[in-house]
Amino acid sequence: MIFGDLSVDDAVGAILAHSIKAPGIAFKKGRRLSEGDVTSLREAQVHRVVAAQLEANEIHEDEAASALAGAVCGEGLTASASFTGRCNLMVQSRGVLVAERARIDALNLVDESVTLATLPPYDLVDPRQMAATIKIIPFAITRHVLEACLAVACSQGPMIRIAPLQPRKVGLIQTSLSGTKEKLLDKTRDVANQRLAMLDCEPAVERRCAHTEAAVAEQLIRLEQDGCEIVLMSGASAIVDRRDVLPAGLSAAGGEVDHFGMPVDPGNLMMVGNLRNCAVIGLPGCARSPKLNGFDWVLQRLVAGIETTPEDIMRMGAGGLLKEIASRPLPRAEAVETEAGPPRAPRIGALMLAAGQSRRMGKDNKLLLPVDGKPMVAHVAECLLASQAGPLAVVTGHDYAAVEAALPEGRFTLAHNPDYASGLASSLHRGLAALPEDIDGVLVCLGDMPRVSPQIVDRLMAAFNPLEGRAICVPTWQGKRGNPVLFARRFFAEMQEVAGDVGARALIGEHAEVVCEVPMDDDAVLVDIDTPEALQALSG
Repeated sequence: MIFGDLSVDDAVGAILAHSIKAPGIAFKKGRRLSEGDVTSLREAQVHRVVAAQLEANEIHEDEAASALAGAVCGEGLTASASFTGRCNLMVQSRGVLVAERARIDALNLVDESVTLATLPPYDLVDPRQMAATIKIIPFAITRHVLEACLAVACSQGPMIRIAPLQPRKVGLIQTSLSGTKEKLLDKTRDVANQRLAMLDCEPAVERRCAHTEAAVAEQLIRLEQDGCEIVLMSGASAIVDRRDVLPAGLSAAGGEVDHFGMPVDPGNLMMVGNLRNCAVIGLPGCARSPKLNGFDWVLQRLVAGIETTPEDIMRMGAGGLLKEIASRPLPRAEAVETEAGPPRAPRIGALMLAAGQSRRMGKDNKLLLPVDGKPMVAHVAECLLASQAGPLAVVTGHDYAAVEAALPEGRFTLAHNPDYASGLASSLHRGLAALPEDIDGVLVCLGDMPRVSPQIVDRLMAAFNPLEGRAICVPTWQGKRGNPVLFARRFFAEMQEVAGDVGARALIGEHAEVVCEVPMDDDAVLVDIDTPEALQALSG
C-alpha cells in the first residue's frame, strides 16, 4: 500500500487516512475519493491529503472481510455487510456457540492485519446476538495474507457455528434420607425445570426414592424405559467418591461413570456417565440454586447435541471460577441486558413512504406504473422485505386502496395517512408511530426508488454504529448523497417535530458530526422516479 501525503490532482481512488473539514465539505477517514470529491477539495482550497493507494496485489478491507466471513461462518450464523473493514457474524437461532479455539488462534497468528474475535466458546447465544467479528486493520491486505487466512479458515469446514438446542426428554431422580424436607426437593425440581425451560425442554419426569444404590438403579431403569435422553440425579448427600450411592446406582443399572469432578467452582462435585443411550449427570449441590455453575455448561452442550468428553470437562478450568466475589458482576442467570451486555445486532425498522400524489407524473400514480412487469411500489417493498431490516411499515395516502393492492405478499404493517396532502412529514409521523417502540433505528425509504436493493439496505445497517459516531447513515454514489437514510432512535423525537414536505433529511445538516456517508456500487440510491422522463430513462 502506498501511504502518505498526496496531491489532490493524483487522489482519485485514494482512501483518506485523515478526516477533512473545509468550507462546504466534511470527508471522513476511510472515504474513497471520487472525481467529484477531488473537485470539491480543489474548490475548498485543499491541495494535499494524507491517503492510501492500493497496489495491484492488494485487496480492499471490505472485500477481504467479506471473503473471510464467508469462510468462517457456519450453521446458525449470518454475516453482515462489511464496512470499514469489519464484518460481524450474527446469531440466527438460539443455541450453543461452537468455536474452534486452535484455528481461531492460527488465523489471528497469520498476520497482524487480520483479526477474528468471538464470544467464549460454548456460550449460550440468542438470535440477533453478535457471535464474532472480523476486522481488517489497514485499508487493504495483500492477496497472499488473505489466501493464508482462507487456508486456515477452510481447512476443516467452518470454524464457528451454532449448535441448535434440541428439546430433550429429561428425567430427574431425587433421593432422600431421614430428615430430608419435601420443600427442598420441590425447590430442586423447580430450579431444574427453570433450567430446562431456558433450553427449550419440557419439565423433567421426576422420580423420588430412598438414598440407596438399589433404589437409584431402579429409577434409572424406569426413566430409561420412559424414553428419557438425559437423566439428572440429585442426591440427599453430595457425591464424594466414584463408589458413592449415585455412581454405584448407575453401575448397578448397567451404566458407566465417565467422569467425576470438574475444574469449575461452583460445580466441582459433578459426575457424568451414561446408561446405554441415555446421558446421566450426578448434580453438584450447587445445582439446587439457579445461579450459574459448571453443571449448566455441561447441560447446555448435551441439549445442543455436542459431544462432551472427560477431556472437555477437564479443560474448563480457565474461566471456571464462577463464585461471586466483590469485583465480579452478577451471575449471568440473574443479569439483565444493559448497554454493557452482550453485543447484539441493532433492530432496524424499515419505513416506506408511499402516500404522495405524484403530481409531476401527470394523471398517473407513479407508484402503480409498471417497472419490469410489476408496480414500482412492489419493487421497493420486496427489497425491504428481503433485507436485514425489519419490521416494515408502509405508509399510504393518495389512492391508498390501489397502492395497498399492488403491494406484494409479506409481513408488514400498513399505516394510512389521511393528511398526506400536507407533505412528507405527516407520513413520517404516521410511519414512526406504526413501528415497535424497541427498535434501535429506522430506515426511511421512498416508494418511488425501484432500483434500491437489499444489499444497499444491508450495507447501511453494517455502517450503523451510534457508539462510534455513525448515528445517521446516508448512501452515496460518487460523492452525491441519496436515499434511503438510516436514523438512530435518538432522533425519533426530532423526526416527529418536522413539518411540511422536508421530511427527516433536515436532520442530516443539523447533526453533521454523526453523519456517515456510505459509498455504494451503483447510482440506484440517486434514482427516484418523479416524471415521465425519469421513468422512460429507467426503462431505457
